[in-house]
Formats: sequence, structure tokens, C-alpha cells
Amino acid sequence: MNAPNKSGWKPEMNASEDGMHNGPATSTGNRALMLEEPLLFEIGNVETTGVDLPEPKADAPNRLGGMDRAEPIGLPGLSEPETVRHYTRLSRQNYGIDLGLFPLGSCTMKHNPRLNEKVARMPGFADVHPLQPVDTVRGAFEVINELAEWLISLTGMHGIAMSPKAGAHGELCGILCIRAALEARGDAREVILVPESAHGTNPATAAFAGYRVEDIPANADGRVDLEALKARLGPDIAGVMITNPNTCGLFERDMKAISDAVHDAGGFVYCDGANFNAIVGRVRPGDLGVDAMHINLHKTFSTPHGGGGPGSGPVVLSEALAPFGPLPYTARTRDGVVHLVEEEQADAFSQEHFGGKMQSFGRMTAFHGQMGMFTRALTYILSHGADGLKQVAEDAVLNANYILRSMEDLLHAPYAHSGPCMHEALFGDKGFGGDLSTLDLSKALIDEGYHPMTMYFPLVVHGAMLVEPTETESKAALDQFIQAFRTVAERAKAGDESMKQAPFYAPRRRLDETLAARKPKLAWEEGE
Repeated sequence: MNAPNKSGWKPEMNASEDGMHNGPATSTGNRALMLEEPLLFEIGNVETTGVDLPEPKADAPNRLGGMDRAEPIGLPGLSEPETVRHYTRLSRQNYGIDLGLFPLGSCTMKHNPRLNEKVARMPGFADVHPLQPVDTVRGAFEVINELAEWLISLTGMHGIAMSPKAGAHGELCGILCIRAALEARGDAREVILVPESAHGTNPATAAFAGYRVEDIPANADGRVDLEALKARLGPDIAGVMITNPNTCGLFERDMKAISDAVHDAGGFVYCDGANFNAIVGRVRPGDLGVDAMHINLHKTFSTPHGGGGPGSGPVVLSEALAPFGPLPYTARTRDGVVHLVEEEQADAFSQEHFGGKMQSFGRMTAFHGQMGMFTRALTYILSHGADGLKQVAEDAVLNANYILRSMEDLLHAPYAHSGPCMHEALFGDKGFGGDLSTLDLSKALIDEGYHPMTMYFPLVVHGAMLVEPTETESKAALDQFIQAFRTVAERAKAGDESMKQAPFYAPRRRLDETLAARKPKLAWEEGE
């Protein structure tokens, strides 16, 4: 695969110290359409307001119960145009997928089709409430159930929990299912094995659930060392948590052998399904022996990251774990009606669906899940179909490999020898000149008009740069990004010290991120 155009960077092309190409300073602080924007408190007037409110009647009953405000609230008052301009200007300073390629690895910053948003705003979806009478939300139950059936089919699993609100929440759900299954058979195992390349939430989840966590080493190819895993298995191992494809962007070729070994030792297999977008339609985790796996709907099925509220991380379960899943869940009876199964109906439905008594560990949330995310994900699935979802995975892998092979001659690619990557390409900082770091390269990439890639993760690669282009980017968009990426990589290898002052063209120059994290200013005070 040929790399696109090499960059034309030369040392004498460095920007001047103030990033203005020696042009004159402006009296406003603006730089053409890059507008300087003060805080609301600095441009507003606490004595005025942009909204006319009627004065309360003197004899009106007081319903505040003694909680009347005793002092002015101190909020700034602006006119409507001032308010609109303020937030519009701020929005111009924020990078998003609607502006350009968003190369964050592991996070999968995927385009969210507008069709999904249109459907999610339809009456009956946008205004549904979890406390409505059941007979008024039959359509919502149908959506939840149809999405659940798709997810079960795509993963080759037996059951599903739809209520978890995020990937980490889903991890906890899966581990609690494993704990409930072990307790049901009187097995007090206490160790969860986690690979070095796992997402950081994996060991945190296992520890939170009361397990002791032990590492599994990786081999030279960046995958789980199967023999080391087998050597550690024993009667104290409750299970293993494996991310597949893993955070080095590699598919775990020995996944079935890993599952068989863990099952033979009496444990369960949890798969972190955050990277399911690389294999959807191509591989069914259930066929690989997985017992539980969460699915990040925002990563694989294009829902927003949170979407103005909680996200969604459904958990698919094997036949062995399905009876221990959380309540509530949806189920279709023989008459074709979808019901929401809660505690009161659990025994009757579990006999039909699990062939015995439901042994749920309890609930993950108060209600049924995130309806807005369900609606968007199902819209995405139905608009693509099974063949389209398969192409999504193939295009994601193709795009990532295009970036990997276009950059491996310039950047250290520690696992390029392991074969094709999956949905993301991994690089390290080996060979940078002077004392330049991955952080310096990333800040310089901002000047090229791109949000930086994921930095310093996974920890197994020094100065890691994890790049995920997703399937939604065209070759032209990839070529433009690669040209910018090569430019800053060449500068880093040449030891260009000006990179330590980058970014030059961002609304704000390089910040003291350590100080901001340790001593954040959470309130505005006049005079600051």
C-alpha cells in the first residue's frame, strides 16, 4: 500500500513565536474569523436581563417554604443576540466529528447519521417516560426487544441485559453475573485474570466487584500469552477479562483456546466488547466461547457518546450466565406481545426462556435503559442491514491499515510485524529527536487542524499514539490526515524544538494541564 504525498515541511517554515507569521497584532485579540471570546460574567451585566418577566403580585401566595433567596443571584444578563453569539463563538473553538477526522483510538469517534437523530426525535420516542402505564409504551418495548434480538444474533449469544448505561457499567454487569453463577454453585473463587493490554476499566471493575486482579503477560506479537494463561489457571480463578480485538489493535487469535482452557478450569470468560466495531458481522464472540460481553452502542452502532445523558452498554450473555442477568428485561410471549419482565413476572417468564427459575443478581438501574440510544442504534442497524454492518467492520479495518502502512516507514510501529491491525493503528515515540515527546507531536497536530490521537495508551508501548480513523472516512480525508501526521512526525524526528511551544494557532496556547487538573478554578471571581 503506497503512502500518500510526503509532506513539504522544512525547518525554515516554523511559525513565529506568537503564531502570527510576523503579522501585526489586532486591537480586539481576534485573528480574522478566530474570535476571542470572554466569559459570560465578563460581558454580561448582572443588573439587566434579556428576558422580560412579570413582577410577582404582592398578595400572591408564597410557595417557596421559607427558601426565598436573600441575596442577588449574581448571574450575568445578556440580550438574546449576545447570548447566541457567545455560544456560537465558543462552538467554533470546539473540535468535533462534523469538522474533520477525529483520530482518537479506542474511543471510536464515529459519524452519527442524521437519520438516527430524526428517528430519535419522533413522537413516542423523544417524549417517552419510564413511569408511563405499560399499555402506552408497547412500541418502545418493541424497539428494545428488536434491538436486543439483533445484538444477540450478531454476537451469537443466548441472552442480554439492556439496562447498563455505559461500557464500564456493562463490565460490572457481566462480572456480577459471573459472581452470581459461581455463588449459585457454591464456588468461592476470588481471582480475575486481566491482560496487560486491557482497558483500564477492566481491572477496576473486577476489583470493585470484590475480586483480586492478576495480570496476564503479552507475547512478542502483542497478544495474550496463552501458555502463561494456562499455567496460572486453577480452582481460585473466577474468570478472565479479555479485550478482543485488544487495545494494541490486534485480534486475539487464540481466543477460542483461551476460552476452552478457562472453562476447563471452571471459570468464565468476559470479553470487553468495546472494539466490536472491528469485527461486527464477521465474527460472533459466542462462537469463541465468550460468556459475557458488553457492547458500546456509541462505538459500534453510532449513537452519540452519552447523547446529552447516559450512554448505553448492553451486555450479551451465554446460556450459562443468562439466568443470572439483571432485571428488567423484555420478552415476547407466544401471543406475539413484548412484555417488560420485572420482579413480579420473573418466575413465570424465566421458566419459558431459561427452562428454570430466574436467578438474577438484581438490578443495574432504576428503569429499563437509555431509550434514546436504543432508538438510534436500531435505526443504524436497520438502515445498514446485516451486509452493511459487515462492510462497516471491513472498511474500519481497511482504513486503519492504510494509516498503519502509510506511517510505518516514519514512526515506530511496534506490532506492524504481527500482521494487519484491526480498527486502530498503534505507534510509539521511538526515534524522536532531542527531548521531544508524543505530547509535543500531538500539540503540533492541533496546528494542522486535527484533534490529537489517543496518547500514552496502551501503556505497553512507550509514548503510544493510538489512531482510529473509523469506517466513515474517505480515502481523500485519510490522505489529508496522513500528510499532516507525516509533517509533524518528520519534525519530531528532526528534533524541531519549536514543537515544544505548539500549538501556535489554537484559541489557547499550551496549557499547564497538570496544574489545571490538581488546582482547577471551578468558579469565576471578579477581578481574576
